Amino acid sequence: MRLLLLGGTDFAGRALAEAGLARGWDVTVFHRGEHPAPPGVRVRHGDRTREGGHDALATGEWDAVVDTWSGAPTAVRDAAGLLADRVGRHAFVSSRSVYAWPAAAGLDESGPLAEGDPDADATDFAADKRGSELAVLRAFGPARTLLVRPGMIVGPRENTGRLPWWLARVAGGGEVPAPGPYDTPLQHIDVRDLAAWTLDALEKGLHGPFNLVSRPGLATMGELLDTCVRVTGSSARLRWIPPEEIAAAGLSPWTDLPMWAPPGTDFHAAVHAGDVTRAHATGLRCRPLAETVEDTWAWQRALPDGAVKLADGFDEAARARLLEG
Repeated sequence: MRLLLLGGTDFAGRALAEAGLARGWDVTVFHRGEHPAPPGVRVRHGDRTREGGHDALATGEWDAVVDTWSGAPTAVRDAAGLLADRVGRHAFVSSRSVYAWPAAAGLDESGPLAEGDPDADATDFAADKRGSELAVLRAFGPARTLLVRPGMIVGPRENTGRLPWWLARVAGGGEVPAPGPYDTPLQHIDVRDLAAWTLDALEKGLHGPFNLVSRPGLATMGELLDTCVRVTGSSARLRWIPPEEIAAAGLSPWTDLPMWAPPGTDFHAAVHAGDVTRAHATGLRCRPLAETVEDTWAWQRALPDGAVKLADGFDEAARARLLEG
């Protein structure tokens, strides 16, 4: 297959490029040049935030295009409109954030959606992703559009810094506040599994929306942090903190405590309890969390200090409040 990636050099885009190359596909990446392109791809350059930024895509034909854009829907609109007559299928890597907040536990692809405008400039993440979905649907039509709606994406080259933050925190040793309970369910997807399923789906001609994440409870917060201790070889001691003590200390789920949401809340239902029946029925396979953690740590420790983006997470003052509580 001839595959065009809008992006293709960082995290999800790079995983898609490498997966396509591994299949022997002819892969073209279109990017600004901020990151090196994977060896073996064809390269076109352009800045989607500028007028004429898509000019490098004015010629060429491809079997499929994948767009991972997370900004203004107008960029997706302009690219999709330019490519619609020269590309067979379009896959847009969207997000489960497109569902109206808060998404109920067990929500499938038929759930209510956030407002979005394909002709809008950047506003907020959910509206931008939904507007971009609508832009692709308008240009390619439902039968040629695949909407990939992942949950929490993790794995090597993660650029949101959530799993790398926990690995760095645990590797530092000492007493580490661990947000409980221990068996709090997580939903996640390894970026390489996202890439494999997306390319499979394009080959099969799948279309429509798919929630792309592991089954609820495939992993837990306890498994995650225990694995971080093991793979880093750290002497860190995990102290499990109940949700009510976390709230009393003034810490926020997800931001102060990456990847975590208190079980039994609307927040946890929205980010860690989505229905994924449709994707798994079409071949989604999620590797064990331990493999993802091991591979992410191997990538992370091979880079110079400061080269890996880390989520903000809690600071030392917050850590002290949690441990004293």
